[in-house]
Amino acid sequence: MVSDRSPKLDRVFHALAHPARRTILRSLADREQSLTQLAAPLKMSFPAVSKHVRVLERAQLVRRRVVGREHLCRLHAAPLKDVSDWTEGYRAHWERNFLRLDALLDQMQAAEADARRQKTKGNAGWRREAEGSR
Repeated sequence: MVSDRSPKLDRVFHALAHPARRTILRSLADREQSLTQLAAPLKMSFPAVSKHVRVLERAQLVRRRVVGREHLCRLHAAPLKDVSDWTEGYRAHWERNFLRLDALLDQMQAAEADARRQKTKGNAGWRREAEGSR
């Protein structure tokens, strides 16, 4: 299990905290792209995207290579496994909660069905009494 006090995990969560960086990662999942290509849909300047890419590089989520004047970035998703492993520890907790919720909903539906049967039974007796008094 991944430690809660992992500087590497902290860097990844910090990198994922900004929506622009998540957008960059999503677009890099398809293919390697230049900083200019990454900046276009974000409507950001080259320097702004470069700063976001540096944060992603520090988290080791992106690798950059320079070809001439072009900076090409590609996704390096291995650090996301630590995030997945860390969050996986909470899955059992949520599964237990969902099972308890399912059981509660089943109890509520059974109680509601019983109440409907009791009401129907009560109405049938009332009708019989009303018919007998005629």
